[in-house]
Amino acid sequence: MRFIVYGALFIATALPSCSRLDASPSGHVAAAARARAPAVATGASVPLPGAGAVSRNADGPVRESQEAEAASGELPGWQAKLDEAMGRVNGVISSVFFADLLWWYPDARLPLVVAWLALAAVFLTLRMGFINLRAFRHAIAITRGRYTNPDEPGEVSHFQALSTALSATVGLGNIAGVAIAISIGGPGATFWLIVAGLLGMTTKFSECTLAQAYRDVGPDGSVLGGPMQYLSRGLSERGVPRLGRVLAVAFAILCIGGSLAGGNSFQVNQSLNALQETVPALVGNGWIYGLLMTALVGVVIIGGIRRIANVADKIVPLMAVIYVLGALTVIVMNAANVPHALAAIVRHAFRPEAAYGGFIGVLVVGFQRAAFSNEAGAGSAAIAHSAARTEYPIREGIVALLEPFIDTVLICTMTALVIVFSGAYANPAYETLIVGNQGAALTSRAFGEHLPYFPHVLSLAVFLFAYSTMISWSYYGERCAVWLFGVRASLPYKILFLAFVFLGSVLTATNVLEFGDLMILGMAFPNLVGVYLLSGKVKRMLDSYWADYKAGKFPVYDRKAAMGTASEG
Repeated sequence: MRFIVYGALFIATALPSCSRLDASPSGHVAAAARARAPAVATGASVPLPGAGAVSRNADGPVRESQEAEAASGELPGWQAKLDEAMGRVNGVISSVFFADLLWWYPDARLPLVVAWLALAAVFLTLRMGFINLRAFRHAIAITRGRYTNPDEPGEVSHFQALSTALSATVGLGNIAGVAIAISIGGPGATFWLIVAGLLGMTTKFSECTLAQAYRDVGPDGSVLGGPMQYLSRGLSERGVPRLGRVLAVAFAILCIGGSLAGGNSFQVNQSLNALQETVPALVGNGWIYGLLMTALVGVVIIGGIRRIANVADKIVPLMAVIYVLGALTVIVMNAANVPHALAAIVRHAFRPEAAYGGFIGVLVVGFQRAAFSNEAGAGSAAIAHSAARTEYPIREGIVALLEPFIDTVLICTMTALVIVFSGAYANPAYETLIVGNQGAALTSRAFGEHLPYFPHVLSLAVFLFAYSTMISWSYYGERCAVWLFGVRASLPYKILFLAFVFLGSVLTATNVLEFGDLMILGMAFPNLVGVYLLSGKVKRMLDSYWADYKAGKFPVYDRKAAMGTASEG
């Protein structure tokens, strides 16, 4: 399976780009977005030569009952109370995280968190001298084991760290998120997903480098690293220890919340929606799926990062190959329409008919979904990369910059093209899925328009996407819990995580989706403060490493021997 990922990395250099979810999830903003969705759904889709009108599939009664249920949003008893409570929490938090920076302009919104992420990505890309482009080939060589010394400190190899982090990002955002982004922002949202993904490569590089630089390695070889470490220790070095401690605690709390919601309940929720498309018995019986996922996740996460990495480096290649082959098949079938689809994506990105307000709206959708998809700026992947075996922090940062490219610039573009080809984002027959944020189900319908039997294959991919994302996010949250409360917090956290696996099967998509957005995007506030303040150190480390690399000072190792040793667990 390693060879499949390596092949994908090389193929990636010749392919285009993309990323994850819906517009601003503040209560009123999300409501406004959903209110606009029917208008988008009934509006004109992108006209592609040879593309006829898309009609509802004929296996109607089950699907129609599903859509009616999604549209009604009615839940019985305690489930409704839980969903309502989460909605109230969302409203309070989102009023801060998604404060509108364009409050004086009624036709557009610019949420604070989106501006924060975008500015950081641009700043870091410029300061690091476009390392996202300069180091791309070197990143592939490191991942393949060319510079891997098996005696370096750490718990997992570069490949396993990348696989673990990718398993948390290459997930339902690539399936569900792109569909929701396009249904709200139109095809133009794809363009900004791509831009955000390319810029996010440098953000990911910076935070993962810092995670390596400030990690703690215990006597037993276990690693504790991530933003909570470089915020507390790094800012202490800068003479602001109190600020560093406050930011580190805030990050850890938000990460735990994100791991329970966006990295867990959301995955169960959206994968259940997609599986109901092909397994009608799950309609109304989501709790069965919740129990199954709880058991499967529990078996892996009890074993810690080494077991998670061993599972991730097998699941990630499998799920990526299944999904990418399906998407490529649809793209090849519609090869004549690819230029028209790409033109529509660029044209709608600037939406002249809506002028300034429409442009800002589409840009916001694209950047926000990209952030949720590749998590660049959130700091979550830095926790996984801190465990990699390496002597040079910069080296692991360079490996990490591949994540946004694979997740956002490669896989999501394929999803977007499939959705644009099918016109599913603007199909009145799917209005209830669009309004209800049922992105995974919408993508399944889009694939089904071209490959009638692929929704069954997609169900498997969705399951693998969700499962791998959940086991990786359990590690992120567990490390933060241990940092906050000590080693004794590990087991209680894992039990709580498993409880939220089940809850994801009974809560409605909208509130789970919004809460996950809030927590994961909220992590960017404390994390990026630290990355900004420590960017000078990253730049100095990069300049030193790059000079040695260009001078040929790094030894080259036998790839097979290095990877064989690294894969032992």
